[in-house]
Amino acid sequence: MNGNFINEIREKAKGLNYRIAYPDAEDVRTLKTAKFILDNKLGQPVLVGNKESIENLAKKEGISLTDIQIIEPKVSPKFEEYTLKLFEKRKNKGMTLEQAQELIANPIYFAGMMLDDNDVQVVVGGNISATGDIIRSAIYTVGVAPGISIVSSYFIMVFPDKLLCFADCAVNPDPTAEQLADIAITSAKNFQSVTGLTPYVAMLSFSTKGSATHPHVDKVISATKIAKEKEPDLMIDGEMQVDAALIPSIGERKCKGSPVAGKANVLIFPDLDAGNIGYKLTERLAGAQAVGPIVQGLSKPYCDLSRGCSVDDMINVSCICSLMAKGVI
Repeated sequence: MNGNFINEIREKAKGLNYRIAYPDAEDVRTLKTAKFILDNKLGQPVLVGNKESIENLAKKEGISLTDIQIIEPKVSPKFEEYTLKLFEKRKNKGMTLEQAQELIANPIYFAGMMLDDNDVQVVVGGNISATGDIIRSAIYTVGVAPGISIVSSYFIMVFPDKLLCFADCAVNPDPTAEQLADIAITSAKNFQSVTGLTPYVAMLSFSTKGSATHPHVDKVISATKIAKEKEPDLMIDGEMQVDAALIPSIGERKCKGSPVAGKANVLIFPDLDAGNIGYKLTERLAGAQAVGPIVQGLSKPYCDLSRGCSVDDMINVSCICSLMAKGVI
């Protein structure tokens, strides 16, 4: 399934042909990604940044940018329009017009306003910019999705025989019960959009159905209740230990009658310690491929890459974000 999953998301993205903005464009990996996206009809890449620098880098690396649009924020006809729109969005938070103008000159904010204005359908950055800067620019421009309290992330963990979603493994150190509920809801919807599979969401803990008592357990119990109230049709259960979530015989014994135990494919970790350790252990010891992290919870898909990402990572995240743009938060 490993190779098949990657092929499938690329094929699905090909049918969408969305415009994808790359604000960290002065990077040979971005140029190679844009060229691959264009040549393989996976979308319409748009490079956002200093035109001369991008063209000089492409020439130096022998990469043709024919038919790839380059937009330089400061000379774009949309510069003033985007500046005013960002100012209107953020003035109540204390932003001045001059500050808005300064931010829009930065490709990561300009690309965010392109996304907000539907000039592009996806933004993929973070191969140069820090995660905090990418998430801040996304929140300032497209904002958090309606009804969702937090921006988070998920990984698709690819095994030879199955796909799992792990969240949140990269962004929030200690989410509240309300935030954990929203992480579960967004992860389930995005997992379904990207994989086509029905999500079965396990709210993980060191306790299963009252086997232990602790404030950490209470948080997961509360988060499960909130998620069920917000999304009554979502297949979600907790609190449960990971063996009960994944192994049918254990799930039946520990959570008899649960709609999720033993067949969970979306695993929601109680905090970033558990999530980050969990995905890295699974990747390093179980040999799973970790695709992500993919930022979620925004009104439109503005995705963050690791600064150590490969061209393949950039291509795959571009395709996944295109699938998210099809109608998932």
